[in-house]
Amino acid sequence: MSSRHTSIITEIAEAPEAVRRQPQHLIPPLQMLVERCRRTPPRVVVTCARGSSAHAATFGKHLIERHLGIPVAPAAPNIVSVYRRRLRLNDQLFLTISQSGRSDDLIEFTAMARAEGALTACIVNDLNSPLAEVSEIVLPMNAGPELSIAATKSFVATLAALLRLTALWANDDALSRALERLPDRLVAAGKIDWKSALGVLSQASNLVTIGRGPTLAIAREAALKLKEVCDLQAEPFSSAEFQHGPMALVTAHYPVLLFMSTDEAGASLRELAADLRQKHAVLLMPDTLPDHGPLSGMMPDHPDADAVCLIQSFYGFAVQLAERRGVGHEHPRHLQKVTRTR
Repeated sequence: MSSRHTSIITEIAEAPEAVRRQPQHLIPPLQMLVERCRRTPPRVVVTCARGSSAHAATFGKHLIERHLGIPVAPAAPNIVSVYRRRLRLNDQLFLTISQSGRSDDLIEFTAMARAEGALTACIVNDLNSPLAEVSEIVLPMNAGPELSIAATKSFVATLAALLRLTALWANDDALSRALERLPDRLVAAGKIDWKSALGVLSQASNLVTIGRGPTLAIAREAALKLKEVCDLQAEPFSSAEFQHGPMALVTAHYPVLLFMSTDEAGASLRELAADLRQKHAVLLMPDTLPDHGPLSGMMPDHPDADAVCLIQSFYGFAVQLAERRGVGHEHPRHLQKVTRTR
């Protein structure tokens, strides 16, 4: 394989080091943000993001609601960019997430939120971007250059940044210690081999991905990557939502990729897994792949950090699956690295 076709593989491998070096530049603005939030506690956190960054925002919603008890709501950027409606956001935290920081609707909404009195912060990779310019506090994900169209290491770095924000804001020592272990665990996660699932999914025309709690964001991100990297239709659900209608999709040999949570949400995921086996679905999980050999997982550490390791393992698998399906994963159809919407 020529070097010009290996950027996604290289960038997946660079994710652990990006997480390891992240605190050097991220901690000072994080401390500033947390100090402001403690001085004037927000009643709500509003997130603003698209694509993989929106899935990261889902992860942030879980973390902030779970560990801080503050409601988190996703913004609809077109309310500002299309409908020109201003929102009452005084003294609330408005958190925008973007790798490039160049999507017009995110920039416009962030500028409006700041003008309306919100504390605006952004997690961004490009510190010279327009989004960084309009945000009051800039949180560098510090992923380094990402050339591949499909975001991988920037997504992992964003999840790590959200973990650091939560650990600092909640004074969560267990989460802080897990973050210290996370880079090495990501290295190990990247070495996990899921090739036993290649045969099943290389012939699939569609599937669902399922998670809950910290792994719902992982299921959503995996579904996106299956579409854009593997040319495979995948639809994500929470394990609870899947039972409210979508369960009707399941037939014998229907593939389901389930991302197990290692916290309290795991119980409902195990119940669903047992039900899916009874319905003869092809259940793909990090620890078992019935009738198709083992699908390796990692020993649990901290539930929220464990979810980040899951997506790191999945990314390597997605590249293998794209190659098995004969898809050019470096150049997805109709896509470009920076997507600017309004």
